[in-house]
Amino acid sequence: MKKPECSQVQKLSITDNLSEAECEILKSVSEYRLLKDGDVLLKEGETDHTLYGIVEGRLEAVKDTGMGDHVTLQMFKTGDIVGELGFVDGTAHSASLLSIGDSEVISLERSALEGLINEHPQVVYGVMRGIIRATHAIVRRMNLQYVEMCNYISKQHGRY
Repeated sequence: MKKPECSQVQKLSITDNLSEAECEILKSVSEYRLLKDGDVLLKEGETDHTLYGIVEGRLEAVKDTGMGDHVTLQMFKTGDIVGELGFVDGTAHSASLLSIGDSEVISLERSALEGLINEHPQVVYGVMRGIIRATHAIVRRMNLQYVEMCNYISKQHGRY
């Protein structure tokens, strides 16, 4: 694997609050990877401690239906992060991630980020703050979808 460029690291939503010097530090502990169309980045049920950021391209989160096919849960685009729950607490992946077309991703191992705590705590803080923002956006979106589903089921608010 090769190291990403600083400009690639800066494309990620989690680096919004990092300076260029801090991005240089983050890039030093990250890896760059090119995915081809249909490549699997993560498999449902597997566990790892890696955070992935999409530098370019799209990924599709899919859930196995148990009937030999899958359902699409979400599409991710340039700048998005994936794998944050496994990165934070080692939770098994709840879905697989497939590349839609060619995609470029940056990977960051939890142990590599933890290795920066003593010498570069602001970098670690910035990344963790970015992960929390991304996770909060997911929860917010899920809450809105839940309300929409409840309104649909109960035929509330005249929209259905």
